[in-house]
Amino acid sequence: MLSERDNEATTRVGPGTLMGNLFRQYWVPAMLSSELPGPDSDQVRVKLLGEELIGFRDTDGRVGLIQNACPHRGASLFFARNEDCGLRCVYHGWKFDVTGQCTDMPSEPAESNFKARVKARAYPCVERGGVVWTYMGPREDPPPLPHIEANQLPEAECEVSATLRECNWLQALEGDIDTSHFGFLHYGATDPADATPGTFLYYSVNDRAPRYALVDTEYGSMYGAYRPAGPGELYWRIAQFLFPCYTHIPSGALGHQILTRAWVPMDDDHTMFVSMGARSGKPVPGGNGRVRTAAVPNGTGWTQRFRPPTNANNDYLIDRESQRRDSFTGIQGIPTQDQAVTESMGSVLDRTRERLGSSDVMVIRVRNRLLEAARALDESGLLPPGVDDPQVYATRSGSVVLPEGADWLDATDGLRRAYAEHPDLNLSLEAR
Repeated sequence: MLSERDNEATTRVGPGTLMGNLFRQYWVPAMLSSELPGPDSDQVRVKLLGEELIGFRDTDGRVGLIQNACPHRGASLFFARNEDCGLRCVYHGWKFDVTGQCTDMPSEPAESNFKARVKARAYPCVERGGVVWTYMGPREDPPPLPHIEANQLPEAECEVSATLRECNWLQALEGDIDTSHFGFLHYGATDPADATPGTFLYYSVNDRAPRYALVDTEYGSMYGAYRPAGPGELYWRIAQFLFPCYTHIPSGALGHQILTRAWVPMDDDHTMFVSMGARSGKPVPGGNGRVRTAAVPNGTGWTQRFRPPTNANNDYLIDRESQRRDSFTGIQGIPTQDQAVTESMGSVLDRTRERLGSSDVMVIRVRNRLLEAARALDESGLLPPGVDDPQVYATRSGSVVLPEGADWLDATDGLRRAYAEHPDLNLSLEAR
């Protein structure tokens, strides 16, 4: 469990907070490029790290992320006119470009130079792999973007999606670094006899209590969860946490899976879950890039983007008869199952009341890593991991079968490296 002080420190992300300051050292996903389909298209309300911002694409195609309140009298720039390379506030006509600079002030005398002295808070934006990235930190020259393989694929080979999670970012992320829930929440009703022998799923449901190895990395932390496989073999699920809010999950074959998941805090109570990956788990030559969107159309409110059709209001469409008969949860789909349990904890989990076990070692370690890094930044100005080392993010995760007694780190070193081809991988192990 965490103390009340530490729980507050890890979950609160607004300006001036310990974790908020840590997040602001990094580039973070802010939007999907598809939300701004063309020059001068409709602007979007964006809540990010507790700040209310307006995202827009200007006449030249550049993306801006600017404060919601006009610096003049505080009217919302959501209602502004998006025209001629800027947002023009409809209250008095003040206009701001993507840098936040006021470029026109028609309510002032023509000879006035007041506009040169007015600048709205705005954050630099870069588009890559269907994602709009922004830097909200203090540096005049931002750090480099992280070398996330899943976000650097050719457009025709990548897949990106976003989903709203109505809870704090940390409890949402922690579900991704907790491998033991896989055999219960997602496959609790699966009998080993019904799984294909010799597959990852068979090993997972045949032994639902894995043992763990854990190491810290240059970018965060990594675990290997292992259990018996064939004679003289162990099945390993290797997954990663990458600062400040990324996970690499172990669902596919190690060396084959290209997938990064970002748990981006909108505020303390809402999270934007961004999934970036290769189509069908790996790059596919030709074809068109795909962007998956939520079934519920985006609204214009601060938390009305990427809403899933299942939610607490409809109990995630739980089917109690199915739960009694053939489903462990009665809730359809792995994403919805994860959503239901993490949101059911409340908007911000009270970790002072937890009772943690041996299966929670990665969760505990990641919390400690976050606290250590945030406090080192606060107390001594030490930059957190990965800020100026984009190459450390070039890593993969996944599942693998190794000989019993093999050093799991040495044996998987090549498979964990991004931007590599492994044509001899046996992908039949992924079968269910």
